[in-house]
Amino acid sequence: MCLTEKKRENQLLILYASQTGNAMDAAERFGREAERRGCPSISVLSMDEFDPSELPNKEAVILVVSTTGQGDNPDSMKGFWRFLLQKNLTEDWLKGVNYAVFGLGDSSYQKYNFVAKKLDKRFSSLGATPIIERGLGDDQHPSGYEGALDPWMSSLWSILYQRNPRLLPNAITPDDTLMDQPKVQVIYHDTEEGLSPMTTSTDFNYLEMQLEKAHSMNPAKYSGKNRPDCFLKLTKNNLLSQVESGKDVRHFEFEAVSCVSEAIDYDVGDILEVLPGQSPEALDAFMQRCNLNPESYITVQARDNENRGFQKPSSPVKLKSFIELTMDVASASPRRYFFEVMSFFATAEHEKERLQYFASPEGRDDLYQYNQKERRTVLEVLEDFPSVQMPFEWLVQLVPPLKTRAFSISSSNSAHPNQVHLTISLVSWTTPYKRKRTGLCSSWLAGLDPNQRVLIPAWISKGCLPPPPPSLPLILVGPGTGCAPFHGFVEERAIQSKSVTTAPVVFFFGCRNEEDDFLYRDFWLSHLQKDGVLSEEKGGGFYVAFSREQPHKVYVQHKMREQSSKIWSLLSQGAAVYVAGSANKMPADVLSALEEIVSNETGVPKEAASTWIRTLERAGKYHVEAWS
Repeated sequence: MCLTEKKRENQLLILYASQTGNAMDAAERFGREAERRGCPSISVLSMDEFDPSELPNKEAVILVVSTTGQGDNPDSMKGFWRFLLQKNLTEDWLKGVNYAVFGLGDSSYQKYNFVAKKLDKRFSSLGATPIIERGLGDDQHPSGYEGALDPWMSSLWSILYQRNPRLLPNAITPDDTLMDQPKVQVIYHDTEEGLSPMTTSTDFNYLEMQLEKAHSMNPAKYSGKNRPDCFLKLTKNNLLSQVESGKDVRHFEFEAVSCVSEAIDYDVGDILEVLPGQSPEALDAFMQRCNLNPESYITVQARDNENRGFQKPSSPVKLKSFIELTMDVASASPRRYFFEVMSFFATAEHEKERLQYFASPEGRDDLYQYNQKERRTVLEVLEDFPSVQMPFEWLVQLVPPLKTRAFSISSSNSAHPNQVHLTISLVSWTTPYKRKRTGLCSSWLAGLDPNQRVLIPAWISKGCLPPPPPSLPLILVGPGTGCAPFHGFVEERAIQSKSVTTAPVVFFFGCRNEEDDFLYRDFWLSHLQKDGVLSEEKGGGFYVAFSREQPHKVYVQHKMREQSSKIWSLLSQGAAVYVAGSANKMPADVLSALEEIVSNETGVPKEAASTWIRTLERAGKYHVEAWS
């Protein structure tokens, strides 16, 4: 071997970047299948656990990445991607490294699988060799992202086996069934200590400790957020929409009762993440179904030293508290691997056969219809297969983690010290089989009584809408609950205007009709008055699209076109554009309207207008925060 030749390990490296858990689940499946094929060395790591400077030493790398928001990297990929963009990396830096990229996205978004596409392009530009053309999973596929993953993975193994049989020495068939070992080990203790974590105890330190212990023992990733930034108490729960509207949109106000710092600290445009409570009835039903003693004390640890995602447990936690704080038993749907493992513990033959079918490639579409489309919960699935008794270790590993829910903050910290406000629409829908479903967090919050002292663990994080300086003109577009962050923007600008000169603000709001869902009507109109933040005297404006009040539908983009000259005037003054709301068609329609306005007002072709808008985005003056 030449002295300058890099020594490469005979290892399969699987890296993932996941925001909701799907990419992690897919990556772990790659790891299991590679192990079954006899791969001598496998590492499955989150990108933030891996040192990217080691990439040139790897023989084969599989990258599984999701795309979040409007083409954004998952949080765990940001450092990894920054490293890859370094200018000192040469075009042969990854020469000899074989790689494959699988992306998870949603084709209803404008930048579908954008992260996977740019990662593939970057690896290629650094000299790496693609094993197979990148795979792109689509949530809109009848079988979800697995509709593309299954055939792509099959082709990947086949190509890898042909290229390097020593990496995958065993060619197994889909009929081969091998039972894995759970990653975790549960140890039971005789300890008698503590209170239930969601009691009305004022011992915040104890509540923090319970949460931190439970999260540190769970194999799921909590992004280093075991300890809450604050505990909140609900002080207001007001219905904003009319009962007859068919919508349930609420204004919530919370008071910080314990914080890491002296008082709650946030900027307008920030995000509040809330850990929802779970139904006591559902928790009891789950523990009864699984023959678990809620009063026992446990510690959870990795079965071997290779497993990551665990911290060394400091002391036991009550089993009921662990489930309540870390395991989503009655909201999230289990993954495909859950059904595979269940099949090994089914004692009724017909249940075993059905579970094996669901876990097979042939049963993929039927599983998607039964499970994901219906949003069946872990508890419901277990109740559908009564002969299955899964060991608690497997449940800890496979039950989806209880995740925080993120909401745009709708208040200004300057206007409401030590408070935080949210604007939330109760999530509800009907499944294909006419089953009524509601979102876990929104329905839980809607059911809370401000007179009850329920302590809510919460975290504050940066969103996609940076706080603007008072001198920056603003064009805000926020239909429906997309108005939430801009409620805070206007409150903040009103406070600023008392001490400094502030730039104009125009806001485009949209709803169905004036009577039913004109959210915060009095607030907006008050700031439209003389010398108000949105007033004409200050160069501002407030424009509402009532989509259902005339035979043809009118949306925010139509109102924007009506104010074409005003928008271009503000853009010419250096205004920033902020867009928030549903990720469906709205962001793309708003972008198209802006391109049309720039084209019409300047006389340039639409392609040139599109380039101008992209320049605005690169300059940090075009921001979108959209949600499903």
